[in-house]
Amino acid sequence: MISAEQVLALGFPRAVEALRAALAGGLDPESEPARSRVALGGGEVLIMPSGDDRIAGVKLVGIAPGNPARGLPRIHGTYVLFDAPTLAPRAVLDGAALTSLRTPAVSALGVDLVAPPGARKLVVFGTGPQALGHVEALRAVRPIDSVRVVGRSHERTARFVGQVARAEAADADAVADADIVACCTTAREPLFDGRRLKPGAVVVAVGSHEPEAREVDTETVRRCGALVESRAVAVREAGDIIQAGLDETELVTFADLVRGTTPARPRLIKTVGMGWEDLVIAAAVVQALA
Repeated sequence: MISAEQVLALGFPRAVEALRAALAGGLDPESEPARSRVALGGGEVLIMPSGDDRIAGVKLVGIAPGNPARGLPRIHGTYVLFDAPTLAPRAVLDGAALTSLRTPAVSALGVDLVAPPGARKLVVFGTGPQALGHVEALRAVRPIDSVRVVGRSHERTARFVGQVARAEAADADAVADADIVACCTTAREPLFDGRRLKPGAVVVAVGSHEPEAREVDTETVRRCGALVESRAVAVREAGDIIQAGLDETELVTFADLVRGTTPARPRLIKTVGMGWEDLVIAAAVVQALA
């Protein structure tokens, strides 16, 4: 049994490098089993399997939208790592902590692949754990010295700003001066006007994994191009991509850039979360504890 503290102790730098190494080594996100969703109780359970000939794993994620009003986290989860040949369980990890590590680490890998080395001005939409994790993860790959936070609640925004060095509250117009914009919300409509982005700005959007929901507008997608985890998954689940009308031929993947198979450098990093990412990082956590 691996606790949340033990999962998070891996840290973003090692998580980013584990993801990079897996893709460089030939891992194929396009061959992943599809995520399934089951309506249960006060929300839904996501089932996310992945595996190769050595290890396999599955994450069960419970999403209950009413939990914050109860003083509980919106997301709970459990991850089980198996030995692939025998399917004997090797470890059980805190799934919420794994998600808190994995999602920002994937974003940080994307930023490291496409953002200018000197990118330092960050605008963050959201005030929850993912927003906080993204600040830390992006600071691991770029010299971020300015963080402007856009939140719906003045109280939560003020609390968030108090937790982050060199941070201040802002509104959506702050994107006009941003080198990097991170969207870490549950919004279902665009958070800002893409025409406000300055040339060269990089946008990260992680909040939605449904065709009907998006955090960025069509202008942002068309202006920036799109970097995705998997072409097939993006056109099936990523509302930001689907609603902008992009097809698979217009998308670039993390694997393309890690392996150097394309000179393209899209500036919108759109992720929905995939099982291979959890598997890679869970294996790295177990290895680090061995």
